[in-house]
Amino acid sequence: MAQEPTAVEQAIARALRDNLERLQRAAEEMHHAVNDVVSACASNRPTNALPPLLRAQTAAASLNASLEVLSRFVTVALQPAQRTPFETEIARLSSAVAVEAPAAAPEPVRPTPSVPKPMAAAPQVPAVRVAPPPPPPAPVVEVPAAHSTVEFEPAPLPVIEEAPETATDFDVNHLSAEEQELHRRANRVAKVSMQDIKMLRPEQVRLGRENKDICIRLKDDIEKAHREYDRRFKPIMDHPVDYFYKWLVEILAEGDASALGEYPYAPVKQH
Repeated sequence: MAQEPTAVEQAIARALRDNLERLQRAAEEMHHAVNDVVSACASNRPTNALPPLLRAQTAAASLNASLEVLSRFVTVALQPAQRTPFETEIARLSSAVAVEAPAAAPEPVRPTPSVPKPMAAAPQVPAVRVAPPPPPPAPVVEVPAAHSTVEFEPAPLPVIEEAPETATDFDVNHLSAEEQELHRRANRVAKVSMQDIKMLRPEQVRLGRENKDICIRLKDDIEKAHREYDRRFKPIMDHPVDYFYKWLVEILAEGDASALGEYPYAPVKQH
């Protein structure tokens, strides 16, 4: 009659079965990678073989590591003399899991609940009222003599000018889809117009910045561009945003609004 396998042998067999699928998958991946290397060798470009070579190397390393771990596990489990304390504990746990009918654990004895001892009532801490800090002493004002009359001149109140609605208070997203599209096109057209003027009249633009008279020196080009801008975007010309002025300052004046001189169009008041 064949000898029944021990619990350790059953645990080893189960571990091998659990890892068999992983080993087969790594071996198949390495086999496919080697086939790709063979196919790449038939090509005229040797660099085509590099990706499958790397895949084959990775699969081989994974397969080698798995086989090394399993062989070490089987050797140590079957030869207890070579086990380290950690490996002995692992083998013991594996054999304990393999036992099919473990002995019934004795019913745990419930500890007798201890009767809580009444604790002395905590002494009541009298409420301490913190007196508020005394108010600061009132400033002493020296009253002048009755015969001397001191006249106080009230300081002038600052004049607050109501700022007109600017482009920062204007939200294009609240407009209709058609008006939003007009704003996008107006911004793009104004930018391109200023880029064209700068490209066609570089010397005049430079002199205009130096003498701060761009709008006078380039009057014809600016008026021509503004007529086209006004014709195409008349429905939004009353909106408090002026893309024409914006790109005139940014591109021709390089951010210096004073270099424009006298801007001939009304929306400049809103900038």
